[in-house]
Amino acid sequence: MRSISLSDSAQNRSTEGYVYNSYGKIDYLKHVLASVYSLRRHDQKRQIALFCDQHHESILREHNLLSWFDVVEPLGPAHRSIIGFKHNVEKYMPFGANLFLDSDIIWCKNPDELWKSFSTYSFTITGHLKSDIFFGSHKDFRVLSDVLLNRRRKTLKRFGLTYLSRVQSGMIYAGNFDTAKSVCELANMYMQSKDDTHFRSRILPDGSTEESDEWGFAMAMSRLSLPVIPWYQGSRSPQLDFIRSYVRFDPEFRDVHYLYYNSQLMNDLRGIKSDKIRNFISRSMHLFPGMNDHTWVTPFSLHFGWKHEKVPFESFAQKVWRRITANTNISTAKSANESSSE
Repeated sequence: MRSISLSDSAQNRSTEGYVYNSYGKIDYLKHVLASVYSLRRHDQKRQIALFCDQHHESILREHNLLSWFDVVEPLGPAHRSIIGFKHNVEKYMPFGANLFLDSDIIWCKNPDELWKSFSTYSFTITGHLKSDIFFGSHKDFRVLSDVLLNRRRKTLKRFGLTYLSRVQSGMIYAGNFDTAKSVCELANMYMQSKDDTHFRSRILPDGSTEESDEWGFAMAMSRLSLPVIPWYQGSRSPQLDFIRSYVRFDPEFRDVHYLYYNSQLMNDLRGIKSDKIRNFISRSMHLFPGMNDHTWVTPFSLHFGWKHEKVPFESFAQKVWRRITANTNISTAKSANESSSE
């Protein structure tokens, strides 16, 4: 692959491509490279763009890794945050159809069928049609105050909305610039009106340092009547959260199988951090007919979004980094993967 800039790539406007962003600690750049490394096992035809800060670009240049990307462009200082980038994705659309990805994603199989699914949308994000009571709010018993005071319903009424989807923005598809711009402008407007909603700040003592982009997107998509692409689709799931007790995998993530329940409620239990509590609730739910119906699937990708479940991904990312920097002759993810088939 040849590293090019947006100004040199007018032909990209009619193509499909993946878009990553990277800034700050070098670990985030390593995450992007690990994700690209896994992606190139399954897709060697679509282009990949990276928007990054100058420090990360210099690291790529130092290690002869710029050629891993077809487009490498600066990421503006104002956009070096979760909201800063995702609520401005219309400014970073180098391709005709763009799939924006979090860096902590590992690809598990060929995404051709996934692209076919996305192609029917002008703009969409993975998610559920209906958000649960925890979306954008407290993740514990304090959420009961929202329920008792009807805060979710009041938010919808205050902003003239009739529904609220559950958005998971680790995977955003943008195939139309005007639609993407409209969504982002609305999402930013809603974010500025946060105090008039029931949503809670993520900048809290628990260590979170950035606000969530997701509820702003959910409100914007509701206003524009844009549907989410279903998060849970069995073997066609665009992404599934990595939970160790739900996944059979090898250290290279070449053979991945995910425990998938036919019930959304059962699948949602994987978000409970404690294995003991989750297993207790799960076994109790099995008493109801059909709740234990399950299969093992290979989703298109695994998303390592839970902090307490990131260790296998961090290990993989460090391994990939050592592998690709040990031999400067390895210039593409394709050749790197071919040389590490052990």
